[in-house]
Amino acid sequence: MRAGLPAVLVGLLVSSALVGGSVVSAPGQGREKTSRGGAEDRSQPVTVDADRMERFGKENLVVFTGSVVARQNHSVQYAERMEVYLDEKGDRIVRTVSTGGVRIVTTDCRTGTSQRAEYVDLDQRVVLSGNARVWQDDNVVSGDTVTIYLSQDRSVVQGGKQERVKAVFHPRDEKKAEAGRASTSGTATCTN
Repeated sequence: MRAGLPAVLVGLLVSSALVGGSVVSAPGQGREKTSRGGAEDRSQPVTVDADRMERFGKENLVVFTGSVVARQNHSVQYAERMEVYLDEKGDRIVRTVSTGGVRIVTTDCRTGTSQRAEYVDLDQRVVLSGNARVWQDDNVVSGDTVTIYLSQDRSVVQGGKQERVKAVFHPRDEKKAEAGRASTSGTATCTN
């Protein structure tokens, strides 16, 4: 049951860090630039808590179910079910799919929610679908689907049959922003 798990655990939070455009690499590639200009240490351990874990060796699949919480650095992802698909050798993440009350909080305090989140490593794409919503502070964007193309630093939000895309952007108060940066000395503190 343990064969292939270290690679799985290193890569599980790829999709959680992606909402803010933070981490853009496959597992085990050291330090990567974040959207805030800092570095994200990918060598940090990943902790996954779930009610159950099942590995399907022939399918190169590991499934976590029941109140899944995956953490790395200061990123966290919550879901009822998380499927991790590995390459043929079982040592690299190809795709992850999380379903059921998905909530993602990134190191730069961006939060995303949806019914389903899928990360595809080949084209560095994450798709939040089903009442997808991404916000930071008072700024929010929502739609049926939010697609983030990581390598392109590009996002696409699509409305559904019932609702159109909605976005609310608040002007930034530079005095408050400077005070916040000075008090946290570059380290964001989010409520996960």
